[in-house]
Amino acid sequence: MNEIFEILEDNARTTPEQIATMVDISASKVKSIIKKAEEDKTILKYKTIINWAKLGQEEILALIEVKVTPQRDVGFDAIAERICHFPQVFSAYLVSGAYDLAILIKGKNMREIAGFVTEKLAPLEKVQSTTTHFLLKRYKEDGELLEPTEENKRLPLSL
Repeated sequence: MNEIFEILEDNARTTPEQIATMVDISASKVKSIIKKAEEDKTILKYKTIINWAKLGQEEILALIEVKVTPQRDVGFDAIAERICHFPQVFSAYLVSGAYDLAILIKGKNMREIAGFVTEKLAPLEKVQSTTTHFLLKRYKEDGELLEPTEENKRLPLSL
């Protein structure tokens, strides 16, 4: 059954009929598995990856390292959940190392991101410190190259 999810993760537009052929079960069984997975939130969302730069709509992305004070009985979960509710937060992860949370946010410009960090994120009671890294160029998103690489046009070296 995991094969069905791997196929959908690779291409959400694959039809149940196509999946059924690929995994050798009936299309109705595939539809049933997908429906159940949507209902129990195993499948959270179907996503399209768009290279916005090609459409002239640049977004600013920033990775924010956040050091927090964990809370008794809930650890990092309560503060992480609070941070996740901000609309600017695109992704959030608990990480090992020098900081506790890695937060990916989107903004229209650097000023908007700076405002989010200084006015909303840093003042939170359990936040000890933040470090913001602006992402300068995206090469790959969700496993997809945003700009296909050119073939090597150099002639092979012959001896």
